[in-house]
Amino acid sequence: MRRGLLNAALVMLLATNQPARSAVPPDFQDGFRLLYETRFQEARWQFLQWEKINPQDPLGHAWEGASYLFEEFYRQGVLTSQFFLDDKRFSEGVQGPPNSESRAAFLAACATAEQLAKVRLAKNPQDPDALLALTVTAGMLADYATLIDKHPLESLRRIRQSETYARSLLEVKPDSADAYLALGAANYIVGSLPLHKRLLLRLGGIQGDRELGMQQLARTAAQGNYLRPFAKILLALAALREKQPDLARTELRQLAAEFPQNPLFVRELSLLN
Repeated sequence: MRRGLLNAALVMLLATNQPARSAVPPDFQDGFRLLYETRFQEARWQFLQWEKINPQDPLGHAWEGASYLFEEFYRQGVLTSQFFLDDKRFSEGVQGPPNSESRAAFLAACATAEQLAKVRLAKNPQDPDALLALTVTAGMLADYATLIDKHPLESLRRIRQSETYARSLLEVKPDSADAYLALGAANYIVGSLPLHKRLLLRLGGIQGDRELGMQQLARTAAQGNYLRPFAKILLALAALREKQPDLARTELRQLAAEFPQNPLFVRELSLLN
């Protein structure tokens, strides 16, 4: 009996001395650091390894899709002030065609993530990982449809889906700051479109709000897990459009310090300075 009590006390002591568990699984954490360092293939390998070990987890496939999306955005210069401050390019999307192989792989990863997430939701409608996977996947597909494929109606449908899933996720897990990225990006991008496009979207039930969008992006930028750096670069670029250089400089300086190997963050900060 005494030995049992001593063992229990030892277990409690060791548990107390353990470091706090990260909110992001180690494999995802490594993958996202590589992703934000523009080491896209290495990041994708991390996510693919997670998929092999956890084949029914939709998040692994969602993040695989993110690796293709971020790579295409980087290749096309989407996440730059040159793109964001050009009203024509911002509202009409990129000029060149996407990489066909990456596009197919991106769409396949998103389709798998959606399928697995819906299977999990059928068993548990309040599964936060499934809701996050659907929120992110729909948001990425909306971004791709708008900026790369230039299919506004498909983007409209996906924006509506992403917002619905994000609100469901926040009901289940109010501290899921990553959910605000989808809401913030949709609000800001739609709110920044020309008036005639905003009116058309309003008929479809989508109303943008630039100020609210920046507030939502700021929440993910401050408190997000997986998508915090992505929210920070979007917030910085939005701040440049809104003539808020101090906010843009703060976000870019933090990104450049955290990811010094990413030439995008360093270049944008040097241009601003």
